[in-house]
Amino acid sequence: MKTFLLRTAALFISASSGGMAAEKLEQPKVTIAVGGKTLFYDLPLTLAERLGYFKDEGLSVEIADFPGGAKALQALVGGSADVVSGAFEHVVDMHAKGIEVQEFVLQDRYSGIVLGLSKAKAASYKSPKDLRGLKIGVTAPGSSTNIFVNALLARDGLSPDAVSFIGVGASSGAVAAMQKGQIDGISNLDPVITRLEKSGDIVTVVDTRTRQGMNDVYGGAYGAGCLYARTEFLRKNPNTAGALARAMVRALLWLHKSSPDKIVATVPPEYYGDDKEVYKAALLKNLEGYSPDGKMSLEAAHHVYKILDAFEPAVKGKEIDLARTFDNRFVEAALRKHR
Repeated sequence: MKTFLLRTAALFISASSGGMAAEKLEQPKVTIAVGGKTLFYDLPLTLAERLGYFKDEGLSVEIADFPGGAKALQALVGGSADVVSGAFEHVVDMHAKGIEVQEFVLQDRYSGIVLGLSKAKAASYKSPKDLRGLKIGVTAPGSSTNIFVNALLARDGLSPDAVSFIGVGASSGAVAAMQKGQIDGISNLDPVITRLEKSGDIVTVVDTRTRQGMNDVYGGAYGAGCLYARTEFLRKNPNTAGALARAMVRALLWLHKSSPDKIVATVPPEYYGDDKEVYKAALLKNLEGYSPDGKMSLEAAHHVYKILDAFEPAVKGKEIDLARTFDNRFVEAALRKHR
């Protein structure tokens, strides 16, 4: 009997060790590149970091902040980042160029991007055709804020070179560029936009913080902010990708069940500076746009492709297997654990 119990205990320890080994992280240290960490677009990433969810998964995450999503993508392609917190548009564009990357956690189902014009320019604005010849500030050339304006122009039969795009970043520099008259309009996100709205420096003419705005611009379900990585990274590091997904899913679920005041209290104080109420007001405008579960749909991916096909040379007319642009398995496993 004693021998049987000893053998049973040994088997239990072995099984437990094997289970732990199966979940061992292939790469505990991960660098995530982001184009504007303080933006609401990437709020779930900040929450996962601030709430300790990455650490709970045994991850040591370094978040490298860049002026825009295009710069974050460059970090991934150049090898200085493992993962990007950015726009799904870049994933589709990379596939069109033959570079295999995949989305594996959806953060935003709304793009949350706003086009605002100075009062003088807004007074004569009736459609995107009226943007011709204007200087438009974007987070960075080639970023999702740039793509957004390109999509508006294409809808009215204009090419991207109908306007001049100027990179202004995603924080105080963007606000200053508009206030100093260096640009005629701005395509950006909150909290930048709400600050400019409150100060009266812009008039909003297109707003995708709302369901109606999203439908008007994109035509339906959309894949916006997400975590994406090279497909090879996800294949070689499934446990690491799973840990990242679990942390992000926990952050999304926490976000949807928490009060605005609790969310504001969780972000770093430098996110709102000396005007917490403006930050809270901006948050309220964006809450509807966060993914409820982190999952991407084929319909959402198709709408992204359709937008890019209208103006992006690399994508135009290119057949892309959209089912290969995203992988919901990591999120689905996380939901089974945390829902």
